[in-house]
Amino acid sequence: MHPTTSGSVIEPVGDILPFVLGKDYENQDCALARALEVVGERWTLLIVRDAFYGVRRFNDFQAHLDIPKAVLSDRLAGLVDEDILERIPDPKHAGRYLYELTPAGRDLWPALTALLAWGDRHRQTNSRIFRHAACGTLLDDAGSCPQCGVNPAAEDIVMERRRGRGKGRRDPVSVALREPHRLLEPLET
Repeated sequence: MHPTTSGSVIEPVGDILPFVLGKDYENQDCALARALEVVGERWTLLIVRDAFYGVRRFNDFQAHLDIPKAVLSDRLAGLVDEDILERIPDPKHAGRYLYELTPAGRDLWPALTALLAWGDRHRQTNSRIFRHAACGTLLDDAGSCPQCGVNPAAEDIVMERRRGRGKGRRDPVSVALREPHRLLEPLET
């Protein structure tokens, strides 16, 4: 077996240990490189997406994303350390925490909108549609409301399940998201 054609970064091929990728791009003098150091790891943007959807509890992130608990714990800690999420005590469950987007985290909405639009055009039709809460108009790929001529803030957007999509999952988050839901509004599961 040749190390470039078999195996992965977590399993060695033969007696050769794989090269482990670092988390930084220290030789890149670029804002994109700095941003990727924060949100570029696998699962991270899906966690941020779910936070916009109103997911706040560890168990709900884990169930909705099917993410290993150790990975989720690591990604949540990193997002808290980087001031993307805030970890606050859960008033309903002693010893547990809620995760909420910080202002820096909320600033990621346009990036998520762009990635959702790109994925919708080039990979798979999105399972969600987004409407401007003020007028009910479907937002365009840039996240703009064609009716009002504004780019509404995330909290002014209502997300809906696209007809015929997202019915199969039975985790509490998926069930709750079958109904229209305003972004950033805490999701009760």
